[in-house]
Amino acid sequence: MSEIKIPVYNPDKFIEENGFDDHFHEHHHGDKYQSNFFTTYVFSLDHKIIAKQFLITGIFWAVIAAAMSLIFRMQLGFPEESLTWLKPILGKWIIVNDAGIGSLSQEFYYALVTMHGTILVFFVLTAGLSGTFSNFLIPLQVGARDMASPLLNMMSYWFFFLASLVMFISLFVSTGPFSGGWTAYPPLSALPQASIGSGAGMTLWLVSLTLFVVSVLLGGINYITTVLNLRTKGMTMWRLPLTIWAFFLTAILGLLSFPVLVGGFLLLIMDRSLGTSFYLSDVFVGGQALEHVGGSPILFQHLFWFLGHPEVYIIILPAMGLVSEVMSVHARKPIFGYRAMVASMIAIGFLSFIVWAHHMFMSGLNPFISNFFVVFTLMIAVPSAVKVFNWLTTLYGGNFKLTVPLLFAIGFVSMFISGGLTGIFLGNSAIDIQMHDTYFVVAHFHIVMGVAAFFGMFAGVYHWFPKMYGRFMNDTLGKIHFWVTMIGAYCVFWPMHYIGLAGVPRRYYTFDSFETFRHFDGINQFITVAAIITFIAQMIFVINFFYSIWKGKKVKSRNPWNATTLEWSTPIEPVHGNWPGKIPTVERWAYDYNKDEREFVPQYIPPREGEEMH
Repeated sequence: MSEIKIPVYNPDKFIEENGFDDHFHEHHHGDKYQSNFFTTYVFSLDHKIIAKQFLITGIFWAVIAAAMSLIFRMQLGFPEESLTWLKPILGKWIIVNDAGIGSLSQEFYYALVTMHGTILVFFVLTAGLSGTFSNFLIPLQVGARDMASPLLNMMSYWFFFLASLVMFISLFVSTGPFSGGWTAYPPLSALPQASIGSGAGMTLWLVSLTLFVVSVLLGGINYITTVLNLRTKGMTMWRLPLTIWAFFLTAILGLLSFPVLVGGFLLLIMDRSLGTSFYLSDVFVGGQALEHVGGSPILFQHLFWFLGHPEVYIIILPAMGLVSEVMSVHARKPIFGYRAMVASMIAIGFLSFIVWAHHMFMSGLNPFISNFFVVFTLMIAVPSAVKVFNWLTTLYGGNFKLTVPLLFAIGFVSMFISGGLTGIFLGNSAIDIQMHDTYFVVAHFHIVMGVAAFFGMFAGVYHWFPKMYGRFMNDTLGKIHFWVTMIGAYCVFWPMHYIGLAGVPRRYYTFDSFETFRHFDGINQFITVAAIITFIAQMIFVINFFYSIWKGKKVKSRNPWNATTLEWSTPIEPVHGNWPGKIPTVERWAYDYNKDEREFVPQYIPPREGEEMH
């Protein structure tokens, strides 16, 4: 790699000369209002602290959800091995036979699968990812003192915390957590008597996710308002970093889709508690006919997936924005096709609302209606391909070294390509008849939405950690984390494509009764071992993260990555209000790298005479 060129100006000196660091007055929400521990770190109105709260809560839930997956994977991969050693933790959910061999109860197996999906989709990859980086970056990158409503922002986190608390309590009720699948399909979810896991655990699940939606809506309103109304002078929409475009569009998707889920939940609560029949008809429990007629469980599927498919992009769009920013900074190149990247995100957001029924090809949907959803499902691959092409072109010819953030950004593109290509199979209704509810779906879903989104999140954490905490995370541990996770994720999910093609169904507690599937025992064991190793790598990240908060190498410059966006013009020691002096004026777009013999040109640097501007 060639040596980094020294800029012809000193950005820190420019900041000092232009008053960004001058002391500002009381009406700018200065640090003097942060009077004690609780108002500073607990009930904080500062978007940066709230972002950290979202992140740390998300890490807590990620560890729990990953541990759940290890428990049910051990049951799947090694059903003959005893799990008695888990009995002190799981109690009655470990059943010990006469030979002293302990195994998961079937009910608790399904509860683990359900809670693993619910927690990762909503609490980690929605709140943990979007809540963290939307909160942290929107005011800093658009040039605002804080969110439009700091109070609503604080309430957004605490509704999320309440949702987390209720969900956590549901893990310990005597009948166990909800076990009807993270999609909560009726009639299992609509009848408390249908199974043990449809009782109190299901009620708490509904309460928790309703509180969660309130959090999402409060945050979304704040994000949209801040982007539209609080941009600093010169920050036009076409000068916004791609991260902000991604968060902005994600918030719009959330505001339009999550209320539909709450509507579906309300009808579900009425079926469960008030004797209505929105989703129930001709149901028998224990041979006894129930007095439910006229409802349709397919109605719930429509309501759920009207949120459920935009939810995929509510998760992946923020990761796309983070990866775009990280790639440009660390490849030392302007992002390729900025306007095409924005247009593709808008197209993805629009199309995400008209493809929901591709999750329902096996529900008895009219084949002609299915054709409509097939066409638009395949069409959504076009803007996704545009983004992949632009990322690869941004990397091509870049003057970069493989930093940990860039490694995870490249890993994201790898996962997004491989996971996206398998989605083309599932988007075709004829092929989906064979693939539906097999491990092929598990593999596709986890690679493109789970692992890829996590890679985007990790890229963001490693890149903005110096701005969050004034220290670096350990580079060696970061690279170990990346390589083990990258290889491990493919070892976990790639074999699932093959057993899925062979027809191995998902959500089965055991395959002992199926002679057809027994010869896949070796693959199941391989997947389980790979999952355990990958989990250990995530614990390396957790240790690295918390250790580096207090013991990491200190940041010496306010702009350690030599980036161009506004957040790197704020002091190393964060202040409530972001800039101690006046807010910088934006003079250019966010991606002036290697321009006019200058290695990077921050957004607040005025143009030279005759300089061509975006």
